[in-house]
Amino acid sequence: MTSLSSETPSAPRLSVVIAVKDEADNVLPLIEEIDAALSFEPFELIFVDDGSTDATLANLRLAQQTRPYLRIVVHAKACGKSAGVETGAWAARGDLLLLLDGDGQNDPAYLPEMVRVMDAGGPSIGMVQGERQGRKDTGFKRFQSRLANRVRRSLLNDGSRDTGCGLKVVRREVQLRLPMFDGQHRFMAALVRRDGHEILTVKVVDRERWHGVSKYGFWNRLGVGIIDMFGVFWLVRRRRPPKVVERG
Repeated sequence: MTSLSSETPSAPRLSVVIAVKDEADNVLPLIEEIDAALSFEPFELIFVDDGSTDATLANLRLAQQTRPYLRIVVHAKACGKSAGVETGAWAARGDLLLLLDGDGQNDPAYLPEMVRVMDAGGPSIGMVQGERQGRKDTGFKRFQSRLANRVRRSLLNDGSRDTGCGLKVVRREVQLRLPMFDGQHRFMAALVRRDGHEILTVKVVDRERWHGVSKYGFWNRLGVGIIDMFGVFWLVRRRRPPKVVERG
């Protein structure tokens, strides 16, 4: 399929950013889904290969041969999802970043609706967050998520029921202003609100991972997340975003 993005020399408004590590069997079908979902507007597609040791990079280069709008950035070694998203955000040319995971669990078909919600909301909306329905994770993972979400909402008051959903549309300028740390992607709702922006949600249907295994276990999902939460709590409490009423 030929994307509209290949027909325009100017910078697109939409930049799809996906950080991947060892997702060789998932990247090609995911690219096809993205092409189909975003045929309504020019876009660029940025994959950040976060130190993959399988054929992920080779498959991305294969797809790039017929897709001039596909760009690849490679980390010399794995730095984590948050670092991958940060790298992609700096490389992006679009005003809106369309974020999703590379394992097939996030359906790109929801991205057009999320973009429409962002556009309709106006400049005060910093991010549109997906909210998963019908979670396909194991019972233990769902327990971890429920516990972490409950603690997070009570401590950070970020207004998000599902901050762990990988489907997000965020303004690039907003993303680049967020403090960067490993695991930042879990707290984007709190950090976006911290800077004075509003967040809207779109309900999405969760899918099972297509191939491969999750990169997250108990400790780096729940244990580290709770520790990071207290750091984010400090950041939120110490931020006093100014309200500019005049520019000269």
